[in-house]
Amino acid sequence: MEEDQEAVNLAADWADISQGLRKDLGHQAHSQWIKPIQPGNWCKETGTLDLYLPTEFSANWVNDRFADRLSLAWKIARPDVRHVRILVHPGRRQLPELRLGGGNGRPASAPANDSAVGAPDPLSVALAGESFASLGQGPAGIDASQTFTSFVTGTSNVLACNAAQRMAATESPQFSPLYLKAATGQGKTHLLHAIGHAYLAAHPHARIFYCSAERFMVEFVQALRQNQMIEFKARLRGFDLLLVDDIQFIIGKASAQEELLYTIDALLQEGKRLVFAADRAPQALDGVEPRLLSRLSMGLVADIQPADIELRRSILENRLQRFASIEVPADVIEFLARTINRNVRELVGGLNKLIAYAQLTGQAVSLQLAEEQLTDILSANRRRITIDEIQRTVCQFYRIDRTEMSSKRRARAVVRPRQVAMYLAKVLTPRSYPEIGRKFGGRDHSTVIHAVRLIEELRTRDADMDGDVRSLLRQLES
Repeated sequence: MEEDQEAVNLAADWADISQGLRKDLGHQAHSQWIKPIQPGNWCKETGTLDLYLPTEFSANWVNDRFADRLSLAWKIARPDVRHVRILVHPGRRQLPELRLGGGNGRPASAPANDSAVGAPDPLSVALAGESFASLGQGPAGIDASQTFTSFVTGTSNVLACNAAQRMAATESPQFSPLYLKAATGQGKTHLLHAIGHAYLAAHPHARIFYCSAERFMVEFVQALRQNQMIEFKARLRGFDLLLVDDIQFIIGKASAQEELLYTIDALLQEGKRLVFAADRAPQALDGVEPRLLSRLSMGLVADIQPADIELRRSILENRLQRFASIEVPADVIEFLARTINRNVRELVGGLNKLIAYAQLTGQAVSLQLAEEQLTDILSANRRRITIDEIQRTVCQFYRIDRTEMSSKRRARAVVRPRQVAMYLAKVLTPRSYPEIGRKFGGRDHSTVIHAVRLIEELRTRDADMDGDVRSLLRQLES
């Protein structure tokens, strides 16, 4: 009877927590990842609560992305919850985990770490159940795959990368703290891990604390409740390198802000190194007291801009080195680089998903396969360029009449621009070959396929054609 009542209480608490997370994360993310969670075993003696998900894929994904947030939410709702574990429901069939390329246990179809590839927080729920003292000993929490070597640089991120390397160097840095500012998935978390990895290589006995701001809050609240604030402060200030990700999530927590402020001052006075990362500049952090803002911005604020097309190509080519046995055509790389432009995490995640599907089904990677399997990612990234807009732009570029896009004329001066427009329609829109053919005077889909393949081939051996296409792409994507 008592167990039944406890189950009811857990269900009621979960309903409140889930509702709050829905407001924070949005309907789509909540429905896909949070809603399927079911409260499971609860052990009062150890304060351990199990949360169940139906598959190993979803359990790994939630564990990577939302572990700290779930742990903090439960600890606030129920002070007797000390540890939260995210597991596969024992009554469900577990799916095999894909381990393609990364070697870090992430499912291949889940968005990968920034390459710039920013990352799910590697402090898993298993770590969330350990004591604060265990963190920072050796490489705890540092992802060994996220190094400076694997970080691909371009004009948009070279300043941040160079600053991060200086922070990890043997000699004392010229500035501290270092504040990395970047939108989601552009590389700031990768650089945090790279700093930790390089600093440990140079200082094998160094003590490093890496966490998200939410994890900092979990530890702070736990120490406060257990009357262990003296120990908490002593341990935190004993680190040689402090790495705090997503600092924007500490907004509004006055007591935690004050403790972080004192910690920054103490570490700076001792010449320690501090690195913070956030999705906005220090001045744009709402709800942060002025003294803390001044500390965060007193060193160097390094901005990481969204990756341009050249950097996106380089990141994909770098990633492909991990899949030596898989052939990915150049047109697929170009298609992904141009189409998935919101953030690098989605870009690499799309490539991983495509390669995983090809390996598991035995199909060859192709442009058609990419369009079929990456529908959600592609539709979220595409600016809604229409075929009419493409035809109008091509006609202006080649100085021909718009009616030539649908005419039956076979003159070279008309046919080539028409083929270029068909090629751009396939690259820049989600339309199928038959749909494109209908927009070009009711032409057969085989005509469109021929045009696309011809322009792809011409771009590889005709510099003028490649220049024309690049110019048109810039006009249409601007």
